[in-house]
Amino acid sequence: MWRGALLLGALAAVALIAAGCGGGGVDDGTLSDEEIAEKVEEINRTAPSVGLGERAPPLPSDTEWATDLTKHSVPLDEITSGGPPKDGIPALDAPTFETALDVDWLAKREPVIAVTVEGLTRGYPIQVLMWHEIVNDELQGRPIAVTFCPLCNTSIVFDRRLDGTVLDFGTTGKLRNSDLVMYDRQTESWWQQFSGEAIVGELTGSRLDQIAARIVSWQEFRTTYPESEVLSRETGYARDYGRNPYRGYDDVDSPPFFGTDNDDDRRLAPKERVVYLEVGDDAIAVPFAVFTKTPTLTTKVGGVTAAVRWRADVASALDAGEIGAGRNVGAVTVTINGKPVPFHEPFWFAVAAFRPDVRIVRE
Repeated sequence: MWRGALLLGALAAVALIAAGCGGGGVDDGTLSDEEIAEKVEEINRTAPSVGLGERAPPLPSDTEWATDLTKHSVPLDEITSGGPPKDGIPALDAPTFETALDVDWLAKREPVIAVTVEGLTRGYPIQVLMWHEIVNDELQGRPIAVTFCPLCNTSIVFDRRLDGTVLDFGTTGKLRNSDLVMYDRQTESWWQQFSGEAIVGELTGSRLDQIAARIVSWQEFRTTYPESEVLSRETGYARDYGRNPYRGYDDVDSPPFFGTDNDDDRRLAPKERVVYLEVGDDAIAVPFAVFTKTPTLTTKVGGVTAAVRWRADVASALDAGEIGAGRNVGAVTVTINGKPVPFHEPFWFAVAAFRPDVRIVRE
């Protein structure tokens, strides 16, 4: 509701400005409707946006899109406004980096997305992704998109190449099943972050390749990769990095802010963290609660054996007001035949919405 409160505050501020200018007509300084609209647009453009907001009808700005809305794989009415406009949550297109040993602004247990490509590892702190949701980057010559949806707790890394074309991604300001809907700037097709699939526009039906990544604590990252690069907070945007604007959001029994499909699937609590893994047509979800019994689990999925290992001392980014003070939820790694594979750690409601046929593995 934070975004909704911000917008209401902005509207109130504009109203006060208008009222303070006088009482009657244009001649005495009262702002016109057009001027008020411009003020609101300016506030929305410059104020910090994190994707929260009151449920709203689809933005009346489809004219700002070059998207081919006649092509879509999901009903368009499943896609709703999350509050901010197109690019209201600004993706990072020219990220800058610091050496891990030089970083002094991360707490020991803060979550960091670690991405390794051809032996080179780079770190992306959640405290930066919280406010930008997408980083368009290149690692070892491979174009990648590092993404994070706070509402679903999904950290997913994609290869930005599709049929020989490198795509650049931004935020639509829209959601489906409470999950980030991205768009590519080349065709303005809309992409579901959870699946990496284009759901509206020219590229509908296309799917991005995922890249193996994992969440680690800052202490583990710095110890393991002291000379590696870490995404800097010097982004060119004024954001309160380190603060969690979603304080208390990950209460296990609370529903998401926005409606989702299959919200009556009560096999797990709505915001139970799970390990979500797809192999071929098979998919499994392993509740984090399993790891209170054992830190290691092996299970069959898609005809192969996956090894899931949990580690403690990783803070929840969506718990306390300061990310580094979040409660200890830990994080996992997943390997098949000893090699890291793509997976993510979403809330249960997102898995229930997007993959209702998922198998839950409890031991």
